[in-house]
Amino acid sequence: MPLDPFFRDRLRTHRRYLLEQAWKAVIGRMPRRGIPIPDSAPASPATKARVPLTPRERHRRAALNWDRTELRTVGLPGPDVETTEHHVDVPGHPSVRVRVYRPSDAATPAPACLVLAGGAFRIGGIDYPTADAACRRRAERSGVVLVAVDYALAPEHRYPVAVEQAYAAWLWLHAHADELGIDAARIGITGTSAGGCLAASVTLMNRDRDRLPIAIQILEVPVTDLTGRWIDLRATWALGIPAFLAIREMRSVARTYLGDRALARHPYASPMRAASHRDLPPAVVLTAEYDPLRRDGAAYAAKLRAAGVEASATRYLGVTHDTPIFVGALPAARRWEDEVVAALRRI
Repeated sequence: MPLDPFFRDRLRTHRRYLLEQAWKAVIGRMPRRGIPIPDSAPASPATKARVPLTPRERHRRAALNWDRTELRTVGLPGPDVETTEHHVDVPGHPSVRVRVYRPSDAATPAPACLVLAGGAFRIGGIDYPTADAACRRRAERSGVVLVAVDYALAPEHRYPVAVEQAYAAWLWLHAHADELGIDAARIGITGTSAGGCLAASVTLMNRDRDRLPIAIQILEVPVTDLTGRWIDLRATWALGIPAFLAIREMRSVARTYLGDRALARHPYASPMRAASHRDLPPAVVLTAEYDPLRRDGAAYAAKLRAAGVEASATRYLGVTHDTPIFVGALPAARRWEDEVVAALRRI
């Protein structure tokens, strides 16, 4: 199906971004020659007080500002629901903040779902406006208590920090179910993109370690194999993005998150690589036609079904990886959210 017209301008912006990143990488590798730059004049006290941002900090600030604009222009604000925040200890790793969204008509005890947002493992978080708004909307519409995890970002915190934090939040949610007004027998997990990878990894950890009940796993445009084995370059080719740019971006994500790319073969880094997918929870997998991760999601659903796990996989036509954000402007995004809400109501 042709790309939805909604994405035309966005595609031009994305292609320009990828080209700029590739050019910066080339320039960064070139030897620096020429006339030495003299020392600047002494800085004023006011200048000294302002510590310049690192490139990573500037990137994250720009991403947050972009996200604010997305919510305002093509997103949909969330309703005012009750929220509480907690800090969860993680053995051997930094503690993690979680935010609990309780819908106005939640039962007591209520079903719940752990939420892991996307961001290529290096940006994003529970304070991003589109992520917060999605939790509010989905909690209120489904009647399910959503518990969002503000996992640590790479490269400051590489694998396995984020997945261990997600698993610690999973254990915490079960251990504190009574005081949170949650039914411990009715808890699911959901994740988007990088968060989908973490969510799938948590289900494997849970099966291997504690075997607490998981009602459902909802994986939206998930990456499931960081070796790149299932990347579908036909999707990027159809968008007019050269294969080398797409591959460069995917390798950059894996390198930033893992440090050592050999770790991509570890099943908790790449759930597709698990020796077995038996005894995992039912899965709902959503993918997008113009997304190089579409095979990651479809192949993972097939792996689950081959192992006897109930799993469905839906590919949305004419849309791209970040479709779930555009509920204020794109009919397919609203239908996508309807499907997620319906899956939450199954908990």
